[in-house]
Amino acid sequence: MASNYKLPLTFAALLALLVLLPTLTVGELVQEQPLVLKYHNGQLLKGRITVNLVWYGTFTPIQRSIIVDFINSVSTTGAPLPSAAAWWKTTEKYKVGSSAIIVGKQFLHPAYTLGKNLKGKDLLSLATKFNELSSITVVLTAKDVNVDGFCMSRCGTHGSVPRGNTGARTPYIWVGNAETLCPGQCAWPFHQPIYGPQSPPLVAPNGDVGVDGMIINLATLLAGTVTNPFNNGYFQGPATAPLEAVTACTGVFGSGAYPGYAGRVLVDKTTGSSYNAHGANGRRFLLPAMWDPQTSVCRTLV
Repeated sequence: MASNYKLPLTFAALLALLVLLPTLTVGELVQEQPLVLKYHNGQLLKGRITVNLVWYGTFTPIQRSIIVDFINSVSTTGAPLPSAAAWWKTTEKYKVGSSAIIVGKQFLHPAYTLGKNLKGKDLLSLATKFNELSSITVVLTAKDVNVDGFCMSRCGTHGSVPRGNTGARTPYIWVGNAETLCPGQCAWPFHQPIYGPQSPPLVAPNGDVGVDGMIINLATLLAGTVTNPFNNGYFQGPATAPLEAVTACTGVFGSGAYPGYAGRVLVDKTTGSSYNAHGANGRRFLLPAMWDPQTSVCRTLV
């Protein structure tokens, strides 16, 4: 059996908050307790971590390069601030030690041999394509591929699978491209939301609503994986549906964020695209806020 954490729909938590807001008094809002993710004494992923990629379905070379550049950006110095590397540095505060992730092997799977409607067992089969020590397998599904629960209850997943008969486990992540199936749920704020407050969508920094949305969800799950890889790291709530490093800060991308508003972010004067992080090869990304263990607040780059 694979341990499994679901990345909830971006707006699910926001909608729940909206339902609660009318019932809260001003005093209750002021007295809100600080957010705390408890450490459950389990293993975290530290040191050099290889990220192996499984591309299921059709991805263009440009789409693949955007995602590869993002992964390389989080452990690469040299990009202007605010940077993806500065965003990732917050993970060092989850117990002492850095997590340096690098892109390893890539497997292209354009033939759809498992079909275009994947079950959980299909994801696990793809996740075991690479089963190496000190690695994370990331399964990425194309925009014409549906996965059980995709768009209905989740935008991605992280969990772990057995590493042979050793008793050890290898973490994996799955993220789907929501451009065709549900951009309003899993590619917000680059698309009008289906539910909740309506605000104009932001312009995707790499010109691809689906892939730029995947970056947000991949960033969320990478942070969750290194800080809670085996359901006994940092989280709040039940282990089966935890709030983790980034999901605890759902919908926050810049200062002043509130439900339906991503916050104040940077805008390119020429293209109008929104971003908050610089990365490798001149890339720009919009990255979600991450909970800071030292301050117990959701930390944004801008």
